[in-house]
Amino acid sequence: MTAQVASRPTPDTLPAPPHLPEIARRLRERYLPDPPVPTRSGEPLDALISTILSQQNTAPITRRQFAGLKTAYPRWEAALADGPDGIETVLKEAGGGLSRIKAGYIYAALTHLDETRGELSLRDLRDLPDDEVRALLEQMPGVGMKTASCVLLFDLARPAMPVDTHIWRIAGRLGLTPEPWNAVKVERWFDRVLPREWADRYTFHVSAIRHGRETCRARHPRCDVCVLLDLCPAAALLAPETAARPAMLQP
Repeated sequence: MTAQVASRPTPDTLPAPPHLPEIARRLRERYLPDPPVPTRSGEPLDALISTILSQQNTAPITRRQFAGLKTAYPRWEAALADGPDGIETVLKEAGGGLSRIKAGYIYAALTHLDETRGELSLRDLRDLPDDEVRALLEQMPGVGMKTASCVLLFDLARPAMPVDTHIWRIAGRLGLTPEPWNAVKVERWFDRVLPREWADRYTFHVSAIRHGRETCRARHPRCDVCVLLDLCPAAALLAPETAARPAMLQP
């Protein structure tokens, strides 16, 4: 008789661990204790283009490139008319890498809007349900789940949960999600198990990223100052001496 093989968990079936609220609480108190205040973009298309620029870029470079685009093109119609070569030139002058690729994404997004909506604006997204907003964004060239989630969370104050490399790494080290899962699967799981409230998701997203940058780093994680030390199964491998002294953890 063939033994039944247990099905592998999926983002739709993996339950939330009982200590997930405690993880969220500790991250919030350590990195973002003040309640966030929602802001909504006057023109979500600006936010979308800025988010495209932010991919594999530092925040200062992103701001510099976006400012360069707005100076060169007071209206996005001018960028569309200038074409990908012109957009690339502006990005190169502002500094930063991947200028050709990002110029192509921006031009393709503007072309898509011009052909499908007849105007270079996304202002009407502010009045649409979350699922319709996501569908419209992800239909655009170069816009995937994470980019759409960033626009939803940061610029439309909707309860999305973008997963970057820091959050993906933390979820794996804490044993929240299986190691083989990619960022898309981890985001789908978080979207199902976290409270569907904007403030909760914004706080978890921002505080987890700060935790990844400051403490749970890809190399040389600072387990000795980690507020999640006693909840982290990876600590025994990453910092065995520290993990053996959980009583020193400050709650």
